[in-house]
Amino acid sequence: MIHRFTVLFLAALLPLLAGAGQAQAAGYRYWSFWDRDGSAWTYATVGPSLARPADGDVQGFRFSVSEDSGDAAKPRGTADFDTICAKTPAKDGTKRVALVIDFGTPADAPSGEQPPAGRTACAQVAGDATTAEALASVAKPLRYDSNALLCAIAGYPTKGCGEQISVEGKDSASTGAADEASAQDDGALGPSVGLIAGAAAVFVLGAAAVWQVRRRA
Repeated sequence: MIHRFTVLFLAALLPLLAGAGQAQAAGYRYWSFWDRDGSAWTYATVGPSLARPADGDVQGFRFSVSEDSGDAAKPRGTADFDTICAKTPAKDGTKRVALVIDFGTPADAPSGEQPPAGRTACAQVAGDATTAEALASVAKPLRYDSNALLCAIAGYPTKGCGEQISVEGKDSASTGAADEASAQDDGALGPSVGLIAGAAAVFVLGAAAVWQVRRRA
């Protein structure tokens, strides 16, 4: 009887463990920021409000769903600085920054929205301007949240900002800002409270069953 109980106990526990794994498989829908060196894109080390590109730099933005910077989708397109800024001559006291703006795919779009076609733009701004200022000069309206996270470029998407998305692509019940999302992601590194409580409940029930078998014997 004890061996049979062990099998039943494990069978009851497995769905809880599987559910925990599924809960951790989540991504975030957001605008990622990139630098380009030659033909290669690299994830930017600072945000657009802090980055100060030089004249001739190429930078990109991509809207997508990803778990972290390691699997974030890169901007698409091969246009270089000379192509993007071909019609914008150099001017004293300014710099030119080539921007690649990729609005992503329909699969990454929020419910009810359709991503616009990708675009490039040559921003001619003051020599000390940030990337955020360069972007604002060519792709308004921009939208930020209370933590200065870039939420929308050229009005897309119309709502939402860094929200958590389940593995099936459905929005989670709540998240909001990126720091909130990061906190939830960090919390997913260990077993959830629900998992521990569920396992404990199954163990208690199992122990009671064993006691009853022994008592009857």
